[in-house]
Amino acid sequence: MRTRPLTTRGAACLLLGVMLCIAANVLAARALLYLGVLLVVLPLIALLVVRAPRRRGEVWRQISTDLLAVGETSKVSVRFELYAPGIPHGRWSDTLPEAVRGDAAGEYPGETRLLHYELEGVRRGTATLGPLLLRTVDPFGLAQRVQSFGETRMVTVVPQVHALAPLPTKVGAAGGAAQTRSTRLGQGADNLIPRPYLSGDSRRRIHWRATAHRGSLMVRQEEEEASPDAVVVLDRAAARWARPGDGVDPAFEAAVSLCASAALCFVQDGYSVDVFDSAGSLLGALRGHEDDRDGLMVALATVTPRGEPRDLRAIIGGTPPGPLVLITGAIGADDAARLSTAGASAPMLIAAGARPEALVVAAGRGWHVAALHATADPADAWEAAMPRAKAPHG
Repeated sequence: MRTRPLTTRGAACLLLGVMLCIAANVLAARALLYLGVLLVVLPLIALLVVRAPRRRGEVWRQISTDLLAVGETSKVSVRFELYAPGIPHGRWSDTLPEAVRGDAAGEYPGETRLLHYELEGVRRGTATLGPLLLRTVDPFGLAQRVQSFGETRMVTVVPQVHALAPLPTKVGAAGGAAQTRSTRLGQGADNLIPRPYLSGDSRRRIHWRATAHRGSLMVRQEEEEASPDAVVVLDRAAARWARPGDGVDPAFEAAVSLCASAALCFVQDGYSVDVFDSAGSLLGALRGHEDDRDGLMVALATVTPRGEPRDLRAIIGGTPPGPLVLITGAIGADDAARLSTAGASAPMLIAAGARPEALVVAAGRGWHVAALHATADPADAWEAAMPRAKAPHG
């Protein structure tokens, strides 16, 4: 960061001194010469006072949350140890990236070496926090010095998660009895009995810990027989989204936020959840562990529109899930006609910028459809697309 060595006051003092020296020579006024020399020398002495001392410092940062969500506030504590002759007076400020905002500045020195400020996530992604800047001035405010201290700290801003209503039990049941959901809530994959992998088993049922322990592929036997699965697909195909340069696409941001919200909603309701992108890449597999959630949120923090979409049947595999949520962008009627529900018991299609006829075509193919608006609450689109349990006859 380049900063002028003299403040505005110091530059004015120097300029005035030079003008007085010139005037003293023209008018032969010795008093003006003395005053001009004094005004020229003062900023130079101030520069020497401010910039001569050798300083070094160490910075430690602690953020109250490992992952900062868009719209969420986190507290940052900064310990600043400055090693310098005397105690300089000035202002400190922490360098903030565009992904976050906060009032990261204050007077130095304060009551303690511990500095505090609040940080708010404003844009998805990874960003660098720091370095810490210290701006000091001389007692007369003529010269200034800005120094940077400490290492930078990476901060990850993850999508905002919205509270969504759970699906009715009957429409979400698949792969076994729906009532088993309540007994699995909060349990992890370690409670399931693994068995050897057989040809045709879904890769979503692989028990990775048992596989690593035994040295051969193992799958979750009980989950395959009696637990519901849910699949969330985020269509990130480049053709679906507007990309004006490097700007942020509000529709895509709303889609990513809904993707995270839907996956976590299913987990809280007892489902095993797999989150894919439209190319078939696994963004996250949620089995009730906190690490699974964090892994998905980190993956969604950096996801961008790119690539071409694949057929949903190829992404999901041969085992139809219970709920299937496809979150997509601007699709036409031809695109909707090619969307297969892959045998899901509760297929939901939520589209941002889709043409009305596309939603009509998708509904005719068995999808429960809704439009996603970038400026509206994603929970409204979720509610509109939610399938309803049929009332019993009789």
